Amino acid sequence: LQVQHISKQIAPEQRYKGMVDCFVRIPREQGVLAYWRGNFANVIRYFPTQALNFAFKDKYKQVFLGGVDKHTQFWRYFVGNLASGGMAGATSLCFVYPLDFARTRLAADIGKSGAEREFSGLGNCLGKIFKADGIVGLYRGFGVSVQGIIIYRAAYFGFYDTARGMLPDPKKTPLYINWAIAQVVTTVAGIVSYPFDTVRRRMMMQSGRKKTEIIYKSTIHCW
Repeated sequence: LQVQHISKQIAPEQRYKGMVDCFVRIPREQGVLAYWRGNFANVIRYFPTQALNFAFKDKYKQVFLGGVDKHTQFWRYFVGNLASGGMAGATSLCFVYPLDFARTRLAADIGKSGAEREFSGLGNCLGKIFKADGIVGLYRGFGVSVQGIIIYRAAYFGFYDTARGMLPDPKKTPLYINWAIAQVVTTVAGIVSYPFDTVRRRMMMQSGRKKTEIIYKSTIHCW
């Protein structure tokens, strides 16, 4: 749904009308396994992303929150959590971005058979784009991705860590309170950062294209 307006494989009259229409048509037109296209890249991207996020977050917290008292310096504590979360997300993205790129391109690569698709798999996707556009092609949309991940992770870690830190005894907090905090934080972070995700994925879709097929001249133009 995010990238169909820029996809070469979806004609204007064939675009999905909404989420339900998309769910119904995908297995009918592409087969049930199309729901998981690009999932391998997503799986191998996920674990290092999470590991790097938390590893870098702790390092950045030492930088931004060293000597800060969360009870007497609330706003400095809050901003420090936002900064450490955002920087952790941005740093980890540098390492895993090509996998995120491939996941997007493979998921948007429609067709029931291999002959109808642009890519045959993860390696083929990375290889074709690298051959056409070089390393720049694999990192297209990286700038706006960094902006989006900083905002998402800053909100995610910043609000969560701040909320948890303000509880009387975080270790004894009931499960439903922790669950509620996590749900609110995740939802807010997702809403705030979603426009950045749409722009970056549309920029990703332009890698490997001829100059005459380019729709967006830059990230700003895409916005």
